[in-house]
Amino acid sequence: MYSLISKIARFLTMAAGLAPAHGVAHNLMERAEARAGRDPHQAQELRSAACAYLSVIR
Repeated sequence: MYSLISKIARFLTMAAGLAPAHGVAHNLMERAEARAGRDPHQAQELRSAACAYLSVIR
């Protein structure tokens, strides 16, 4: 359900011409959330990628 709502919000943001408010790490975590039920291993890889990205940025 969260995945559907986030896709709708992203579509509405893009349709309105607004820049997305979230960055790379947020997008990776969203994708991990969407994959958690179907492929837990890939979800963990996406979470790790988000953490690695944040450690480089900070």
